Amino acid sequence: MDGRDEPGHDELMSQRSFSLVCLAPLAVLTAAFFVLPMARLVVVGAEGPQGLAGYLAIVLEPRYRATLINTVLLASATTLATLVIATVAAIFLQRHRLPGRAVLVAMLTFPLAFPGVVIGFLIILLAGRQGLIGDVTRLLTGSKVVFAYSIWGLFLGYLYFSIPRVILTIMAAVQKLDPGLEEAARSLGASPWAVQRDVVLPALGPAFVASGAIAFATAMGAFGTAFTLATNIDVLPMLIYTEFTLAANFATAASLSVGLGLISWAMLALARSLSGGTVAATG
Repeated sequence: MDGRDEPGHDELMSQRSFSLVCLAPLAVLTAAFFVLPMARLVVVGAEGPQGLAGYLAIVLEPRYRATLINTVLLASATTLATLVIATVAAIFLQRHRLPGRAVLVAMLTFPLAFPGVVIGFLIILLAGRQGLIGDVTRLLTGSKVVFAYSIWGLFLGYLYFSIPRVILTIMAAVQKLDPGLEEAARSLGASPWAVQRDVVLPALGPAFVASGAIAFATAMGAFGTAFTLATNIDVLPMLIYTEFTLAANFATAASLSVGLGLISWAMLALARSLSGGTVAATG
């Protein structure tokens, strides 16, 4: 009896040892690159003249509050526009095997390879003082239209790098949709628009939530594009940068960073809870 139980016990101990060995690098990396830096950031944010009350500055100070509102509104607008554009493109590309489709998909996802500074430079070439839009409008109307350095230029830049992230998720979700449900709706007399509205779009709900949350969080914390374009508008990443580098206000920069991180984390956590179920119309 004991002889038969002993190998099972040894095997269980061996499995536990193997699991511990595998988890050790993860624990070290998590502590070194997430737990310790975040803990230090929280401590630095509370070391300012106001102490823990400094964390309330993001909503109490008019400048910080306005910057927060600008950032949230810009990220929300970017997310909504990205979802609309990416959904239309993803459904079309997934349902139509047109010539050159692979090249078109590659072009749509190519901005993933660009850092934010490059994207900002592209927006300047398009809508800056020497940009293409300015040259065309000067020829047509006699005056240049320049918006690269305004909220519209920043919106366009955020849109540029958000669409590739969302379109791939939506395409994967469209591929998993059960075509039988759409055929059943058509057989009952539903129009093509009704099928999309009542069958396809509701089935893509979890994909919308997940990809939209990623787009929102990315737009909230994007720095490279904001650094290049945000000369006439304040957004949180640029405000944190100026407080840290120009004003040497480490406590305020840390508290603003914690606030920015909490907003993004809350959006991702909410999306995770909302999209936790399976897609209803998948096969």
